[in-house]
Amino acid sequence: MDISVVVPLYNEEESLPELTTWIARVMSEHRFTYEILFVDDGSTDTSWRVIEELKMVYPAVKGIKFRRNYGKSAALNVAFEASQGDVIITMDADLQDSPDEIPELFRRLNEEKLDIISGWKKKRYDPITKTIPTKLFNAATRRMSGIQLNDFNCGLKAYRSDVVKTIEVYGEMHRYIPVIAKWAGFKQIGEQVVEHRARKYGVTKFGFSRFINGFLDLLSIFFVGKFGKRPMHFFGSMGVLSFLFGTIMALWIIGEKLYHISINLPIKREITAQPGFYIALVAIILGSQLFLTGFVAELVTRNASERNQYLIEKEIL
Repeated sequence: MDISVVVPLYNEEESLPELTTWIARVMSEHRFTYEILFVDDGSTDTSWRVIEELKMVYPAVKGIKFRRNYGKSAALNVAFEASQGDVIITMDADLQDSPDEIPELFRRLNEEKLDIISGWKKKRYDPITKTIPTKLFNAATRRMSGIQLNDFNCGLKAYRSDVVKTIEVYGEMHRYIPVIAKWAGFKQIGEQVVEHRARKYGVTKFGFSRFINGFLDLLSIFFVGKFGKRPMHFFGSMGVLSFLFGTIMALWIIGEKLYHISINLPIKREITAQPGFYIALVAIILGSQLFLTGFVAELVTRNASERNQYLIEKEIL
């Protein structure tokens, strides 16, 4: 199979028929073999019924329905596991992504031997309250990851099959799939300017909290990417430095007192009356705790179970 089109959705009943017809037309014109995999992320409207009806008209339609809302990352992760195409195209269900971009994404991915092509919505139809924070996050992600993409959060992306079968997307990490893929060894990452269309139906499902979560996820990605398999290198290093700092300070204070005693100089203050003593004590305790945290994290890492466990209510496969 040439292409799997993955569409996560939440309460998008109005746009699904038009989107499916559009995708099917593009695929037919270019003679692609394909599947359209809808993941209903616990919709409360009739989205799943619409998917069932579309299945009767379009045999390429497949669907997975979550029992409750797990988020876009969970939807993508399950869809990646179920996809069968050589190339996986992800797009949003709100018709703001154009299926007409698919042939060029498919061509470039194969001809340029890329692992991922990320869409860049150069001209956006979003309010300024959404575009400015997005630009800030993109700049921060470029700086921390070293990946020179202009729009990490664009829903329209193309992947080779082995990329999505290797990586794991969890939490709210869907914004940083290129970063996750890079840490997994897939470094051939390209970008393509894509059309961004104004929303035709419904309203956006993302609020202001996405920006707070995005920042926290970026820190998580950075930490996991560098120290996920070796947490002792981070916590252990910090712990050893803190412990040594505290120990040296404590020895200095004790040595100073012993020196004053040896030459019969008056002792101005007892050791326990000096602020430095408590700073040294805190540093030693903190260093010990950080070291133990690294040790426990190593044990957890070596015995970690699967992060993604979902309750799937229905499937059309």
